[in-house]
Amino acid sequence: MKTAPAGAVFVSGPAGTGVMRPAWRARPRIEQCPLPAPAIHRTIRHRFGNLLRERLDIFLQQLVNGLTLGSVYAIVALGYTMVYGIIQLINFAHGEVVMIGAMVALTVINALVGANLGWPPLAIVVAGVLVAVPVCMAIGYALERVAYRPLRRAPRLAPLITAIGLSIILQHVALIIFSRNPLSFPQIIPIVSYHVTDNVEGARITNVQIAIIGTSIAMMAGLVALIYRTKLGIAMRATSQSAQVAGLMGIDINRVIALTFVIGAALAAVAGVMVGTYYGIAQYQMGFLLGLKAFSAAVLGGIGNIAGAMLGGLLLGVIEALGAGYVGDLTNLCQIAHWSAAIAERCVSDPNLTLFGSNYQDVFAFFVLIAVLVFRPSGLLGERVSDRA
Repeated sequence: MKTAPAGAVFVSGPAGTGVMRPAWRARPRIEQCPLPAPAIHRTIRHRFGNLLRERLDIFLQQLVNGLTLGSVYAIVALGYTMVYGIIQLINFAHGEVVMIGAMVALTVINALVGANLGWPPLAIVVAGVLVAVPVCMAIGYALERVAYRPLRRAPRLAPLITAIGLSIILQHVALIIFSRNPLSFPQIIPIVSYHVTDNVEGARITNVQIAIIGTSIAMMAGLVALIYRTKLGIAMRATSQSAQVAGLMGIDINRVIALTFVIGAALAAVAGVMVGTYYGIAQYQMGFLLGLKAFSAAVLGGIGNIAGAMLGGLLLGVIEALGAGYVGDLTNLCQIAHWSAAIAERCVSDPNLTLFGSNYQDVFAFFVLIAVLVFRPSGLLGERVSDRA
């Protein structure tokens, strides 16, 4: 009779022969499994399905946030691309026009709420928009008439420096008028959430987000109809091709350029109200970073191209939202805790030890801008205006 050595088990083989295997290679018995095989499969499918639904809800929520933010970027980027398409000028003061629109609208809204007139919330917001739009249009016309028109034939560096100076001036004017304290949006509009999926705890979209996205789509469609279906749009396209030839054909170049600034400022005012309503706050420095991101969106889509500005704004908003949502998971140092004892020790007390958090979302816009300028300087849809010296 065979005896099993130490560290081995004796199991029966074919035809009653004895086969000795090491203990670590011994076959497990079926009765040791707590659940039958079909139950195990159902449990695995259930857990995998829950994980998949959870990740899908996170993705859809970030997509909704990105489309909302991208709609605002697209509206602001249209102002940049319209001015550049007409006179080849990057109006860096455009972000401050957005800020003034938000500050004026919130001031009017707070005044109407404090007066207790009994107006419905939507009427109060519309009243704020109706006051902010003319103010921004006047500022846009004044910028073109006083600062940019005298420098139209100057070297390009002069109007660029002037635009930066105007941006700083508008910031300090807003600081003097509205003070450095942020203006808060009163909670007059009840927030209603709608489920994107059938999961009650999953992705949602609010009525404010729906209003921002819908308003942006309507404004983009109206601007496209203005440019391609009206005489003013024909004059704008002719001026963008050649201002001298358009002038010889009887087009008032100064009037067309001034109206371009005015239309862009009106869009900026509405965008400012969107930002103030969405975030519930506005302050005098908000236009600088917002303007840079919108400029990045215009470059991403192809500055000078109306469709490119819309596409670039939406893409930039989605990229920024997805980056903010997933950068923490992608840079979680606990995933490499087995490489370092110090990291493993930190992860015991803090399992979410991340290298970058969602507060780094602002850098994604500029990463995209650098990448586009390196690999495709003309933007995704190309540049339709010629580079005039």
